[in-house]
Amino acid sequence: MLDFFSILSKGGLVLWYFQADLLKLDFQAAVNEMIKYALIDKNSGTFHYNKLALQSELDNEFDLVFIVGYQNFLQLTYIDKLLSEVKKRFRDMYKNRLEDGIAGHVETNFEGFDSLFKKTLAQVEYDSKNAAPKKPKSFQQSEKSSKTIKGSGLIETKEEKKQRELENKARNELDDEEIERNRELLRGKYNKTTSPKPAKKEKGKKKKEARKWPGEGTKEDFKALDYSKASLGDAPAMIKPTTEDKEAKGTMRGEVKGLVVEELDIDSNTSATSSSMLSMFKTLVSQKELTEASIDPILQKYKDNLISKNVASEIATKLISAVKNKLVGQTIGTFSSIKKAVFNGLEESLVQILTPRRRVDILRDVLHAKGEGRPYSITFCGVNGVGKSTNLAKICFWLVENGFRIMIAACDTFRAGAVEQLKTHVHRINGVHADSVKLFEQGYGKDPATIAMHAISAARDQGYDVCLIDTAGRMQDNEPLMRALAKLIAINRPDAVLFVGEALVGNDAIDQLTKFNKSLANHSQSNNPRLIDGIVLSKFDTIDDKVGAAISMTYTTGQPIVFIGTGQTYKDLNSLNPKAVVNLLLR
Repeated sequence: MLDFFSILSKGGLVLWYFQADLLKLDFQAAVNEMIKYALIDKNSGTFHYNKLALQSELDNEFDLVFIVGYQNFLQLTYIDKLLSEVKKRFRDMYKNRLEDGIAGHVETNFEGFDSLFKKTLAQVEYDSKNAAPKKPKSFQQSEKSSKTIKGSGLIETKEEKKQRELENKARNELDDEEIERNRELLRGKYNKTTSPKPAKKEKGKKKKEARKWPGEGTKEDFKALDYSKASLGDAPAMIKPTTEDKEAKGTMRGEVKGLVVEELDIDSNTSATSSSMLSMFKTLVSQKELTEASIDPILQKYKDNLISKNVASEIATKLISAVKNKLVGQTIGTFSSIKKAVFNGLEESLVQILTPRRRVDILRDVLHAKGEGRPYSITFCGVNGVGKSTNLAKICFWLVENGFRIMIAACDTFRAGAVEQLKTHVHRINGVHADSVKLFEQGYGKDPATIAMHAISAARDQGYDVCLIDTAGRMQDNEPLMRALAKLIAINRPDAVLFVGEALVGNDAIDQLTKFNKSLANHSQSNNPRLIDGIVLSKFDTIDDKVGAAISMTYTTGQPIVFIGTGQTYKDLNSLNPKAVVNLLLR
């Protein structure tokens, strides 16, 4: 006996419901649990809830769910057939309405299905009760009938015996012939007089040569590429300056050029470069004074815009708060003056963050150190894969262009190929400016702090103006490697510590810079620890207008962004132009 039957849409709308007359219980909780079991968790089969057993069937064409419930102690064998029959009849009866979707569900009265359901239920119950029981198979139909003594082969008939004798005779004849053939083969194998002699190889016949692939290289090429046995500073014969290297000669003299970005046209409504975000201020045309309530929604959208361009959310929140304090209470006039006032407030705050508290003039500092008779030293640090060695080479080329001699210390003694990478840069730069750069390296697995100390000493003794110290990449949470970096900086006291970070890191920039500075302070064992003095922002050409990392890094440390890497050649090095970065953020 059924307790209830329900037909629902997958959206939860009850289209039709049947409940036994004798039961006045609420089955809503059971139906809800069944929906979760069948639709959300995507299970099948019988579901038990308290003392109820529930089964369901789905109609994916019209997004319907058919659920039936009954007491779980009952053994109802017709439930599957009932669900199938009710589903078929309900579809046939309301097909046109069901095709209209939710509109058809709301407008249609499904009470007319009551009588058809009762007839279907009665018919299914009657068929289940009066179904003829299956008759057991006869012995002849069962598998046991073939497993008699006769069927098992234990008793052999005359016909089977005669057939077996014929097969054995034929098999013996074949065996005799095979034996005779094998004997002949053995006689020929051990009879040296009759065995054929092997044919002599023809003189002058060429052996098969190995296939040669295009661009495979020769032994001489492999020897030229083998740097493992090269002595200190030896130049592999193959490494020569590229066309881009030669074209860069003479282009990097003087201060590094600032990043150039097209200015925004704030006053033009039709300009292609005007900020799309500034169009939101049209709602303020009729106002005379900016209030907190009127600019909050707009500043919230601006905050989302900053976060989407890789500004850390914490910094974006503080920035918006500062802009709000400046704008609230300002008197505005025409629509264009609204745009101008808002833009000026945003631009002023962003430029203030990006403007360094102190100016870093490396050329002036190098000349000052040279006057004291010592080399100016710079240590490059950062996480793995940000481009420390590449940007070190760019800065090296810029210093060489300005007439200085450079010593590079290969203190990345961990990464395979790190020393060879620096060798390649040294040979390329020397190909443009002869004998201007020298690499100081002591191989792999050595103490980086000791190598840096010896490199600075060698630069002083040999008259080099600058010593650039390359270090291994390390994650900010790796305490042993951070301790080694702090040791290198504490022992050698470089003139500048530059952190190389990717322009596309986003919120992770705060974590990297904070933990690098914290580790340098904690592991230096000095009352006056050396921290990060400046930032090199690499891969700036890969981020389009998502330049928020510059804001995040400068705001976190208060240190300036000294250089920006914008490409793969030596001349792709720029200095930060705060207004250019702001224009990219406000596009």
